Amino acid sequence: MSVDFEFKERYDIGDLVSVMALLRGEGGCPWDRVQTHQSIRKNLIEETYEVVEAIDKDDSSMMKEELGDLLMQVLFHSEMEAEKGSFDFDDVCDGLCKKLILRHPHVFGDVTANTPAEVLKNWDEIKKREKGQDTATDTLLSVPKELPALMRAEKLQHRAAKTGFDYPDAAGAMADLDSEVAELKEAVSEGDAAHIEEELGDVLFSAVNVSRFVGADAEEALTRSSEKFIRRFAKVESMASGEGLDMHGKDMDELNRLWKAAKDSD
Repeated sequence: MSVDFEFKERYDIGDLVSVMALLRGEGGCPWDRVQTHQSIRKNLIEETYEVVEAIDKDDSSMMKEELGDLLMQVLFHSEMEAEKGSFDFDDVCDGLCKKLILRHPHVFGDVTANTPAEVLKNWDEIKKREKGQDTATDTLLSVPKELPALMRAEKLQHRAAKTGFDYPDAAGAMADLDSEVAELKEAVSEGDAAHIEEELGDVLFSAVNVSRFVGADAEEALTRSSEKFIRRFAKVESMASGEGLDMHGKDMDELNRLWKAAKDSD
């Protein structure tokens, strides 16, 4: 038995809200009806990254589709809360509008902000008041643990730096990275797994500090390096195949020779 629904040539946000309610309601979709915030948590993350992929590819058609998939996740979670009587999608929109108005007093009020830097300064101050962040530590604790580790490290360092707790320049950050690498080497020589992991974390955290000072994004830099590794590995595999070599169990010196050739060809 089909649900009561009006088919149209073109739908709007109101129709989308109705579709989600129908999918979750009696006579709707068996899969959609049993989902919870926790069961589709990863879907929200995956859809977000697919939007990022569309942006990186500068593909408008793909972006339109992926933004729709991301919006569906927002509606999905909102509908679950609406069923409990907590809030609905209209409440989400209402809260967002109020937040944007409050955090843009230079547009909707009498505050002056003529540069992006001034806008961000005002935004941060308003956000602190909204969230009740009275100390610098409060601002650090508000950075979600669920963020990708490199991104979270950058945010923590950036917020700490606003208090003056920072290196004077890139050289200071580089010196600290060198120090942490030395400590990691010492931990590896000791063979203590817990200590090695701790020192490795310190090395990565210090590398993020360096990235801030040289104007690079650590998350994006690692992503590009990962892509570069895939590209060069593919070349190594292709060259090995061309020479009739089996990479499995091959002497590392031979593989390094191919890797150097792949690197030189970039």
